[in-house]
Amino acid sequence: MKSLYQAYYMPLWLLSVLLFPILSIAQENGQTLNEIVVSESRIQIPFKKQNRNIQVLDRAVINTMPVKSLNELLTYVAGLDVRQRGPWGVQTDIGIDGGTFDQTLVLLNGVKVNDPQTGHLTMNLPVSVDEIERIEILKGAAARIFGLNALNGAINIVTRKPDQTEFYANAYTGSNFKRDTSNQAPYGGNGIRIGGTLAGKASKHMLAFSNDAASGYRYNTSFNNTKAYYQSSFKVSDRNTIDVMAGFINNDFGASFFYAAPKDKESKEAVTTFTGGVSSTWQVTEGWVMKPRLSFRHNKDDYIFVRQNPDAFHNIHKTDVTGAELNNTFHTSLGTIGAGFEFRSEQINSNNLGDRKRNNAGISAEYSFTAIPSVLVNAGAYLNYNSDYGWEIFPGIDAGWQVVDQVRLFANVGTGQRLPTFTDLYYTGPTNIGNSELRPEHSVSSEAGVKWSSSRLNASLSGFYRHTSNFIDWIKYRIEDPWQPMNSTMINTRGLSLNADYRFTEINSSQKWGVITRASYTWLSPEVSVKNAAGLISNYAINSLRHQITGNIILNYRNLLNMSLGLRYAERINSAAKGYLLIDNRLSVTPGAFTVYIDATNLTNKEYVEAGASPMPGRWYTFGVKWTWAKI
Repeated sequence: MKSLYQAYYMPLWLLSVLLFPILSIAQENGQTLNEIVVSESRIQIPFKKQNRNIQVLDRAVINTMPVKSLNELLTYVAGLDVRQRGPWGVQTDIGIDGGTFDQTLVLLNGVKVNDPQTGHLTMNLPVSVDEIERIEILKGAAARIFGLNALNGAINIVTRKPDQTEFYANAYTGSNFKRDTSNQAPYGGNGIRIGGTLAGKASKHMLAFSNDAASGYRYNTSFNNTKAYYQSSFKVSDRNTIDVMAGFINNDFGASFFYAAPKDKESKEAVTTFTGGVSSTWQVTEGWVMKPRLSFRHNKDDYIFVRQNPDAFHNIHKTDVTGAELNNTFHTSLGTIGAGFEFRSEQINSNNLGDRKRNNAGISAEYSFTAIPSVLVNAGAYLNYNSDYGWEIFPGIDAGWQVVDQVRLFANVGTGQRLPTFTDLYYTGPTNIGNSELRPEHSVSSEAGVKWSSSRLNASLSGFYRHTSNFIDWIKYRIEDPWQPMNSTMINTRGLSLNADYRFTEINSSQKWGVITRASYTWLSPEVSVKNAAGLISNYAINSLRHQITGNIILNYRNLLNMSLGLRYAERINSAAKGYLLIDNRLSVTPGAFTVYIDATNLTNKEYVEAGASPMPGRWYTFGVKWTWAKI
């Protein structure tokens, strides 16, 4: 294997590095990220005019990345702490700028998909990479925009809205060429995705299925992941459209060392999730747009601590979340006004956590001042009532000055809240016990920076400060004690973020060469203050990232040959392990309707851990073939 790597991938990687400065002199212009309008519920603002730290992964980048899952794709966004417990999207926790996985709000086409049982289940989503149009990552406390649980920011996954009829199939197989020592079977996996779109004058539809299955990459890490997703858009009239989506995922996997190492060596878990939503965009008058939405999410989490003896400790949790929203946008001569109302009901039926229910209602109001052409100010507040915790209000404001056409100065201040999960409150297990006296977490964050936006370059440099109070940390004072969550921690986090996306030419343009380069750096410095800190052992508060670097080089020749090189570096605070550098590569050729590709991830075969005591795979090779047919 070492000789194959040296003879094949290392020369190609070095070649790509050598080609980079030569290709960077290309002068052609293509489409830019500035054309994207960032999706928010009430006020729509173009990417170029945003006064927040927002990053966007668009389809030009997504299509070429050496990844098989959404979770793996997000590892290339600096500031996102993507903590995987296995490959191909088996289980992943995601934090933003040093926050925990419970402090990040995730949305699918604007529908909130966070699970009230635990944030460990939030990324159990029904879409594969092939169905995603773009991903919008908004950093900083965002209750004013998204309501609760966006304590440190939000991730909105936007799926494709087809403009033509097409069908596709994608099949792949991969291995690390190692064997399971318990049965000598080779580790490996395969996957298949099929889907299609139907685009008519009055309606558009997309339907997709996928299945990933593997024997794992170490003992008790096999998995089987099946997804189905449907969405449609109906044009009722020139003023009214209706959008529908529905998704299903069944994720069954060995969970060795996932949550309670080393005692959980024989654990397994099966998570089944249904997600659905229907929304409408109604142009009531020339200046008034109304957007109602209904959504539903059902999740079943079946966790067995010892798979050979299910009766020893077996948790079955079922959660149901229903939501209703009514958002309005009013365009006036003095600016834009946004107003909305939402209701969210969360309930759980569990043999461990019991039968619980809580309701949440929120009222939002925003004003966007646009009277001065070079100045944009957005201010607003979110007034919230929770059946367990009562009334609270969360204000926020952002402002930006377009100094010249390409340069923008911006600043923002926001507030946020994170509700304790049902696991935080009520769980009882071999290594963890809940705390029903927990209170919600709160944060206040401020940020200032500068952005550069042109036809080819989008770059930003910003610094932020965040104060988090009532932080829910799982702690203990003796190794033999169980973990228990407490509100005893306060965290002040300083950070620096640098991002750049340079497109010498756009992929899939008419130019001979398509070249995209991306680079990001994030530095974090948290200060933790804990009551009764002597002898305390913390599970979450002091294990965030310190330095994180990501980079991509994407080269495309005449839409025939493509190479994508990805680099990721991460270094954690208070970690015994040193920082690690990962290198991934995809090579593909597209003769007509077929694309043949080969991925090599973790090229240097680095040993590393992203979450708990679950080691990630070493070098892994994947070979795949994709077929696409489109009606012209």
